[in-house]
Amino acid sequence: MTKSEIPEELLRIRESIDNIDAALIHLLAERFKFTKQVGALKAARGMPPADPAREAEQIKRLRALAAGAHLDPEFAEKFLNFIVTEVIRHHTAMRS
Repeated sequence: MTKSEIPEELLRIRESIDNIDAALIHLLAERFKFTKQVGALKAARGMPPADPAREAEQIKRLRALAAGAHLDPEFAEKFLNFIVTEVIRHHTAMRS
């Protein structure tokens, strides 16, 4: 199917999705700026890279937010776990 054969409505919806994807990338970049600061503080104070209690609180909070937004809480938890794993990897590298 060529672009000219794609319904205009579908193109508009896809454009909206593309805009949201771009916003998500920018938000993740902003989030990682802050987690980098957290990693530097933890490293300077000899704190461990991971904080299981904080992570559990965040999972609970984001699952509730997801449910309120009609997003699968299981998906939200998996997404957060993916991000936290990457953050911990960065924090661990900062200690080296």
